[in-house]
Order: sequence, then structure tokens, then C-alpha cells
Amino acid sequence: MVYQVPPETAHFVDREDEQARAFRAVSEWKGASRPLCLALSGLGGTGKTELAYRLARTLRDRYPDGVLHVDLDDLRRDGAVEVTDALGQLLAALDIEGRWLDRTLRDRSRQYWDRTDGRRLIVLIDNARTAAEVVPLLPASGDSLAIVASHGPLYDLESGSAVELPLAPLTDRDAAELLRLIVDDPRLVEEPEAVGGLLRLCSGLPAALRVAGQWMRRHRRRPLARLLAELDAELTDRGLPMVEAVWDAAYRSLDANAALLYRLVPLLPGGSFTAEGAAALLGRGREAADDALDALETAGLLDPRGQRTRLPDLLRAHAERRAREDGDEGERRAAATRVVRWYLRQGQRADLLAAGPRLTVAAPAGPVPGAPDVEFGAGRPSDAHRWLEAERHALHGSVALALRLGLHAECWALGEPLWTHFLDHPHHAETAESFGLAIEAAQRDEHPPALVRMRSQLARVHWERGEFEEAAAQLTQAQATAALLGEGERDRKLAASVVEFRGTLHGRRGDWQSAAADFAEARRAHRAIDNAYGVLLGTYRLGEALAALGELGRAEELLVQARAGAEEQRRERIAARAAFALAGVLRRLDRPAEARPLYEAALAAARARGADWDEARVLRAYADLADEQGEATEAARLRAAAEAIEERRGAAAG
Repeated sequence: MVYQVPPETAHFVDREDEQARAFRAVSEWKGASRPLCLALSGLGGTGKTELAYRLARTLRDRYPDGVLHVDLDDLRRDGAVEVTDALGQLLAALDIEGRWLDRTLRDRSRQYWDRTDGRRLIVLIDNARTAAEVVPLLPASGDSLAIVASHGPLYDLESGSAVELPLAPLTDRDAAELLRLIVDDPRLVEEPEAVGGLLRLCSGLPAALRVAGQWMRRHRRRPLARLLAELDAELTDRGLPMVEAVWDAAYRSLDANAALLYRLVPLLPGGSFTAEGAAALLGRGREAADDALDALETAGLLDPRGQRTRLPDLLRAHAERRAREDGDEGERRAAATRVVRWYLRQGQRADLLAAGPRLTVAAPAGPVPGAPDVEFGAGRPSDAHRWLEAERHALHGSVALALRLGLHAECWALGEPLWTHFLDHPHHAETAESFGLAIEAAQRDEHPPALVRMRSQLARVHWERGEFEEAAAQLTQAQATAALLGEGERDRKLAASVVEFRGTLHGRRGDWQSAAADFAEARRAHRAIDNAYGVLLGTYRLGEALAALGELGRAEELLVQARAGAEEQRRERIAARAAFALAGVLRRLDRPAEARPLYEAALAAARARGADWDEARVLRAYADLADEQGEATEAARLRAAAEAIEERRGAAAG
């Protein structure tokens, strides 16, 4: 009996789900004259071939007539496989001598069908690229099994003719376990940060982890931090030895659009991207981008994850090498500029939908040629909030990219939609960094109104982190710059806004008397220029301050006004926050029945916006109300929900 599978590798982790699906498919198969086909697909280096071998070894007793193996890349010339040669290799394994092999594809196919009919074989087909390469190699027996490994899905394989088993890169946990099995080394315990860097570098690819293990064994005296830097430089410069040729071959098989998109993908800000983002990068319309993405996925050069796609670090380095060798700086700069302007435009559109018309400094960005706009679901504010959260890393990355490109106006302008996002999703560290870059860009752009706005926004980030002196310093500079502005409506709004920010800082420091004075001053200034939104915001803030000062009657009056005004202006976030503040006042006035529906409304609004910080805050206050009403079970449920959100947020921040 022929058996063409090598001995198993010393270490293997994960893939339990894929193996279970494969074994279940084998046990349930009731084919007549068509073999069962297991189609493994995944990036180069994910371990498809080793899993195929493992399946063949485990299942060999079910298929006593032999295990055949053909690697199509060994037979590939200029990207194409001569199927006749592949059939010849399989027939040779079935004891047909070369002199008895038929010459034509048709006749050789008939020989193969005759030799495989009624037999119980495993045929392992490695490195397939299309179904046209696979179908002629399937044995002519329903009692046989074909295991096909390809870098991307074989979309042209007839639907239902194969059990698809896509392989994602290993999780960090499984990758760490594989690395520990490959090299038992105390440095894996002693240097956890370096180990984390090593895992990120290896991108969950078993092939890369084996290279990392070899380096660790070879350099046992070097600290892992040093080894990581050296390995990073080696892999970035030269690539992963065992799959570099595979990736090069896949790249060479792409058409011009797909090859260009692959070279440009490393420019995209953020860790993952959507089809719309890819279209903005390519700049040739959505259809061209969709076709290019399909080609890249089929070639195994992308890692699709639902609606978003990512390029693992090692493939990113490969794409950058291809860009250096095959692209030019002009195409890269044009693409990066296009992406920044596209993200700015989409961010501004989302900001307007999510927050409504408000004080902004940047002019609306125009359409970007070749880069269609995003459709925000059903066009609800909550859809825009969800888009901002989904694209937050890309938006923050666009700020840094814009500054590197010298697009100073675009850089600080991105800070405005990021402000709307921050109010419901306070990711402090990245927001502080982006607002700091926006301030630098506004200084280089010599744009005082932008400086006022960005410094005020950064001040809030500081005080929410308890950095009150830093916040005060930013507001002092913002106020000094605002004093130099003119008497136009926008400039007067900006000056009043700084006073409102100062009042909020006073409140955070517990000086509610000064806070109330600032809110009243800002409210008068907005009323003088007939700025309805500014008056609304001042009314809400002043109501909060008076509640903190114990002036509950006046606070109730103002918060009722603020909520009604927010609903009239369709300001969902302010309406919800005014409802929350009003509920707190009513509790203190011993009117819990009136407070309860306000908490319900605030909770529903927070959930609709995906504002988990607000949701947790409302849940805790609502739990306190339940306790006051003797509803201990309900209070415990509400607090547990708040704790789950806070735990999730903590894990995400970590």
C-alpha cells in the first residue's frame, strides 16, 4: 500500500474544531461515486499542510488502499499547473510505470478513474489555487477521501461539493502554548512583555513560531527583548523563509488592481479595514476594490474576519517589500492622502448624523474621487455612533498619518468627529495622543480657532484622567487664544465654549459655585448670539451645578427645560443625560416614581448609542434607586450588569 505522508511534527496545537468537523464529515459521508472532499484554506504558514497530514494519518485505517500526495506548487510553471503532470505523479504512485502512462489529459484522466474506481484512498492535494486544478485529481470512488489545501477559498469549487475548513491564525493562547512546546526556555516566564512582542510578530502563524523557537534555541544567552528586535528586523527585511516564495508566487498571480491594492494596504490606518476603506485606498471605485479584495482573499494574501479584513504583521511586511520593489513613492503618497481625506469626510458625516449641527471649526470635506461614501445603516444617529466606534482606530491612525504627510488642516479637523466619539466612548490614552497631534497641526497651520477647540477638547481628556493641572493649563492657553479672535458668530461661540469647559473643570474639582457662575456666563453669551444649542448645553450644565449645590427646585426647573429643548432639537445624547441628571434630582426630592422612567429612558438611549460608559453609570444609579425602594434582587441585577460592562471595558482597555 502506498503511503506518501511524512512523520508527524513534534509539536501541534489547536485545530480541534477543524479536526472534529472533518471526522464528523467522514463518519456521515454516504457518497456513491463522488469522494468526500475536505477543503482546508488559510494564509501561508497557518499549518494547513500539517493539518492535512494529521487528518490523513488519523484516518488511514478507514482508507486501506493508500494515501497519495501531490504538491501542485512543485508542478507549477509561470503560475499554472499542468494537470496532466499531476495525474502522472498520482498514477505513478498507483504503480503505473512511465512507459504505460497515456499522453493526453483525456486519456490519462481515464486511466486515473479506472485505477481509483472502487478503491478506498486518501488523495492529499496541496497548494491548490483553483478548482480547475483540483477536480481532475479527485478519485472516481465515493469510498475515497480528498484533502485539499489552498491559500484562499476555492470559490470556483461547485457549492456543496466540499466541506470547507478555513484556518485562522492561532490565538495568542495557542501560539504561546506552541512556542513553549517548541522551546522550553525560562525566558518565556521571565520576560512576559518580550514574549507578547514575539507573539505579535509571529501573527499566529505556526511557521513563524517555529522560526522564533529556533532563534531562541540558537541564542540562549540573549535577552528576549534583544532577540525580538533582531528577529523583527530579519523577518521584516527578508520574510519568513518557508512561505516567502509562496507569498511571492501568490502576489505575481494577481492582476494589476489587486497587486496595487496589496502594495497599498500597509498604508491603511487601523488594524483592520472594510471594503469601503479598501476602495478609498485604491481610488478606482467600489467594484474595482471588491474585485481586488476577492482576488487577494483567493490568493491567501488577506485574513478576512466577518465584515472587516486584516493583514497580519508578517504579510504586511511582505506587502511593504513588494511596494518597495514594484511600486513608487508617488502612488503611495497619493493613496495615503486619499485615505486621510476620505476618513475625514466620513468622520464629519458621521459626526453630523450622530450629534446634529453644532460648533465646528473645519469646513466640510468634499467627496473623494474614486472613493464612495459610506452608508450609515438606516441613517439613524445610533448607526453613526456605531460607525465611529468601529472605525475608531482608523480615525486615530488617520490623525497621525495626516501629520506625517503634512496635511495639517486635515489632521486637526479629524479631532472634531473624534470629540463626538469620545463623549460616549472615552478611550483616554489614544484620544489624548490624537488631540495633542491635532494641536501641533493647528499650530503649524496657524489656525487660532482650531487651537482653541483642540486645547479645550484635550483639557477634558486630562480632567477625566484626574490630571487637573494639565487640564487647567490647556484651558488657560485656549482662553488666551480665544481673546485674540474676532467678533464673528463662530469666534464668539468658541469664546463662550471655553468658559463652559472651564466651568466643567471647576465642577470636576468640586468647586460647584465657580462652575455655576461659568455656566451662567456661557449661557448668557450663547443667548446673546442666538445660539440655541449653546443655550441648551448651558441650561443642562447649570442645572447639574445647582443640583450639586443643593438648589434642587431650580435645578429641576432647568433640567426639565434642558430635556425638552434637547428633544425639540433632536439632541439624543443631551436629552438622555438631562434625563439622567433630572432623575437624580427627583430621587433627592423623594419622588422615585418620577425618577424611574427617566432612568429607563437614559438607559435605552445609552444602549442605542452603544455608549457603554453611560450605560454603566445609569445602571448603578438605577440600582441605588431600587435599593431605596427595597428591591434588593433588582438592585443586584442592575449592579451585576454594570460590573459586566466595566469589566469588559477594562479588558478592552488592557
